[in-house]
Amino acid sequence: MPVTIRIPTYLASFAEGRNLLAIEGSPATVSEALAMLWKDYPGLQDRIVDEQGAVRQHINIFVGGEAIRFADGLSIKLPADAEVLIVPAVSGG
Repeated sequence: MPVTIRIPTYLASFAEGRNLLAIEGSPATVSEALAMLWKDYPGLQDRIVDEQGAVRQHINIFVGGEAIRFADGLSIKLPADAEVLIVPAVSGG
């Protein structure tokens, strides 16, 4: 089973209207999966990472329910059937 990436609805217009994207190949890390994603959907890149390749502050990425921001970041290892979830950060006050 391929790695899948779920994106929020407001980004689907940059991915042919799709919210669930399958990554062909076997990316070993979140970084590799995103690099493969950018090849198919280059419009997503600037909305998810900044010019230095760091995840934008208003974006959270989860793998298996774990926020990458509090783990190994983009270098988190991915199992073959991983689901990567990209969501906007929510803040309140």
